[in-house]
Amino acid sequence: MSDSWSDLLMLDHQTTEQVFEAVGGAFRTSQGPAPEMIRNLVLYLTKYVDGCHNRKEEDHLFPLIERRGIPRAAGPLAVMLSEHEQSRQLLARLVPLATRYAAGDRSTLEALEAVFDEYSTLLKNHFWKENDILYPMARRVMSEEDARAVASGIEATEAALGPDTRGKYYALARRIGQVDDLSFGVERDVLAAILNTLPIELSFVDHNDLVRYFSHENSTKIFPRSRGVIGTPVQQCHPQASVDKVNAILEAFKAGTRKVAEFWIDLGGKKIHIRYFPVHSPEGKYLGCLETVQDITAIQELTGQRRLLNEEGQK
Repeated sequence: MSDSWSDLLMLDHQTTEQVFEAVGGAFRTSQGPAPEMIRNLVLYLTKYVDGCHNRKEEDHLFPLIERRGIPRAAGPLAVMLSEHEQSRQLLARLVPLATRYAAGDRSTLEALEAVFDEYSTLLKNHFWKENDILYPMARRVMSEEDARAVASGIEATEAALGPDTRGKYYALARRIGQVDDLSFGVERDVLAAILNTLPIELSFVDHNDLVRYFSHENSTKIFPRSRGVIGTPVQQCHPQASVDKVNAILEAFKAGTRKVAEFWIDLGGKKIHIRYFPVHSPEGKYLGCLETVQDITAIQELTGQRRLLNEEGQK
């Protein structure tokens, strides 16, 4: 299993939060959520969130970290277990209301929305407590062997529920409702300013290998370029001697056999780090290649620590 146990559990959290956003948005419309959405919601919450995700934690993660010294009766682990029980109590109230609503009884809409809001608020708060408090605490007390055991336990729990359990329920989550990417609510000029503020220069080449974007247009750049490059095949932007290597990287990205290509060079007394990443749609379609260029000279010189609240760190 390539992902760590915490990566897998936090991806569950992220997927479930997207479900909450979609269903919450549907409740805010004049017609309310469609009956099919609510049927799928009940299936996802009962079979995956409670029936799988919580079991992965309760059967594998929680017992192990208790053995490593994190008490079950007090502290963060006790809070997480208590909130699992609270979520089950709310789910027991939500399911009959949802069943009636999905069968056409719209008189349950107000009560259903209230219970859903209570349930989703509890779980969103619960997820960040696990992500930011319990999981880092767990990682500190776990050995590499412990981490592998929890990841294997997660895999076993999913396998016991059927083939490709996670993939099946993640697909169900997507059917419940597609939510907009977080960039949707950011104005175009603000998004452009964010990209131009990054301490990394960006360039994007589309799926046809044509240059479509570069950041920091009006700033001094490590590798100068002008608008005339837009629409140009990326191969023309590299020395002829390196075109074969460029093509090999792009073909590997398109084939899905490579996730990153990186290089570093010395330029004008600076250390420059250059990386290339394939860009994919949420459905996995290849969209193009992102190049990042960063001066890492100062980063290489860092020593010790500067905490966020240190006085010097406030300069």
